[in-house]
Amino acid sequence: MKELLYPFDSAFLLKNRKKIKRQLLSDKTQRIKKKIAVLGGSTTNDIVSMLDIFMLDAGIECEFYSSEYNKYWEDAVFPNQELAEFAPDIVYIHTSVRNITEYDFDMGMSADEMDILLEKQFGRFRQMWESISEKYSCPVIQNNFEMPSYRVLGNRDAWDIHGLVNFVTRLNMKFYEYAREHQNFYINDINYISACCGLDKWSDPAYWYMYKYSVNPCFVPELAHNISNIVKSVFGKNKKALALDLDNTLWGGVVGDDGVDGIEIGHETATAEGYLAFQNYVKQQQKIGILLTVASKNDYENAVAGLNHPDGSLRPADFINIKANWEPKDMNISQMAQEIGILPESIVFVDDNPAEREIVSAQLGIAAPVMDVPENYIRVIDRNGFFEVTSFSDDDIKRNDMYKANAQRAEVIKKFENYDDYLKSLEMTAVIDKFQPVDLQRITQLTNKSNQFNLTTRRYTQTEIEEISSDENYITLCGRLEDKFGDNGIVSVVIGKKDGDTLHIDLWLMSCRVLKRDMEYAMLDTFVCEARKNGIKKLAGYYYKTKKNNMVKNLFSDFGFEKLSENENEDTVWELCIEEYENKNKFINVKTTVEV
Repeated sequence: MKELLYPFDSAFLLKNRKKIKRQLLSDKTQRIKKKIAVLGGSTTNDIVSMLDIFMLDAGIECEFYSSEYNKYWEDAVFPNQELAEFAPDIVYIHTSVRNITEYDFDMGMSADEMDILLEKQFGRFRQMWESISEKYSCPVIQNNFEMPSYRVLGNRDAWDIHGLVNFVTRLNMKFYEYAREHQNFYINDINYISACCGLDKWSDPAYWYMYKYSVNPCFVPELAHNISNIVKSVFGKNKKALALDLDNTLWGGVVGDDGVDGIEIGHETATAEGYLAFQNYVKQQQKIGILLTVASKNDYENAVAGLNHPDGSLRPADFINIKANWEPKDMNISQMAQEIGILPESIVFVDDNPAEREIVSAQLGIAAPVMDVPENYIRVIDRNGFFEVTSFSDDDIKRNDMYKANAQRAEVIKKFENYDDYLKSLEMTAVIDKFQPVDLQRITQLTNKSNQFNLTTRRYTQTEIEEISSDENYITLCGRLEDKFGDNGIVSVVIGKKDGDTLHIDLWLMSCRVLKRDMEYAMLDTFVCEARKNGIKKLAGYYYKTKKNNMVKNLFSDFGFEKLSENENEDTVWELCIEEYENKNKFINVKTTVEV
């Protein structure tokens, strides 16, 4: 919904939140369902209602539990039957500088005494986080602290150990250190967004004294949006690619009319500086694994010439796909998504032309934020949080190279008349093994991102994956595929739960970038072998239909399973007796500790 894209009208959202929620729920979008517990050190009702609509817009339908006012610590630490029965999927702790209880302004205190207060305050929060982790095994989102609204020592408050600004800064640093050392723990950076909004307005004391609001209500949408960015990232709802216009988006002017020498990019003018800064920002997005593409109404030669401008920072090689022609941009983006192997909804369309944004957004249902003037381009993309990073793996660093290699494969296949000969030419090797500790982060990431080739669409937190990997009642496999063009990374994950002589397949997913390369058969061969070693005689498979996973509707049939049942939603149950199973993979050399 475009009203929920930054920059949004906060007053409009607050006034119309119920109407917006009804509109979102009536759009027939299939959403995953999650439970969020909000434990507040101040009034949180408005935060919950705004978070609700941002989550719906992100494809997540939430049920909420809210603590009583300022009972966040008690709810987290002490037994709470209501919260236990609620069984949260994620806990958000909304605290502010007003919830710091251990600081004492006393200029006579020594540095050691101030350190003791700091450790005591941090220990109180750490006890809470560890209690939540032990009881609910779910991710925790914790606010850091905004700066205080006054400085008793003036500028000295920042560096003197007795100053509250100093205390808050050091406490925030301890929170960050804890986040670095603990998976499934995330910081909601209200220190940053309060600075963006303006600290005096953000912490308006009148709202605290009257209503116990630690945040000025007019900024609640900004706060809720920031929280939603973390939640949607945890549950795999991030965007994956930028589709970028060129003229007046990556540079000033029209390269076809003005020529390469006439476009504005570089350091010569203020406008040129703005476009260069945006190109630099886009290049940084690429370094965290965001795919870059071009969707421009232009002659291809002019587009490439503009991207090769010596004062720009982006080059044609930085892009996975360049669509520079005179076809409608929505058609180009749709074709681009198909060629890359992602869904159109995973793409953010960036174009200065409002008409083009409206058409593309209406036709494809993708995000197309308002891009008015170049000095705002970075802020708009960045503050929308399309690419919020909650986990990061080596595969993210390599993602652009992986997709470029896919493009090379697509070119090579055109040279073969026989598909089997093409597969042989790839010289594929797969490493298939049980879940290893070093791979758990990537496995969790894959379970939350893969939609099209995902039979049950189960989502897992890293804690759940860790528990499953060490549980003898489960058989787990992850597969990595490499060929002569490069390493695709971990591309397939399978989880099976033992039940007597039957193994129930809880999860079977694969990255779409390795479709039709026999990887699914290599995984099945290895899975059957491991099942036999565990005394399993039958595999039970399940397909739960969604709008996105129709491509695997007949996968179990292709595997040789027998269909046992099908309901009105076309969800199906399958079974395979494995005593006489014969390996199906023909083209991949498999390396594994599981003997196949």
